[in-house]
Amino acid sequence: MSVFISLIAIAAIGIVSFTLARNYVKRRLRFVDAIYSPLAPVVAAVIGGLIAWPLAILPFITTGMAAIFGIGSGLGTASAVKALKRGET
Repeated sequence: MSVFISLIAIAAIGIVSFTLARNYVKRRLRFVDAIYSPLAPVVAAVIGGLIAWPLAILPFITTGMAAIFGIGSGLGTASAVKALKRGET
């Protein structure tokens, strides 16, 4: 049962980080030229993972969850950049 709860938590963390990053880039960073760099999603993923990593000392948060948070942040950033390039707002 705890494995199932853990998988649900990991999926929720990934979805939340993706959504937060996508909305932040689309609303706040659309006029920043650096966000259109190919390295922007990688930088967002690394920073997101590093920010979430200290929370792994808590008993119910693992380093895998911190990694998923970083990956979700990077994918959300990449998705928002593609949407901005297409002209979607």
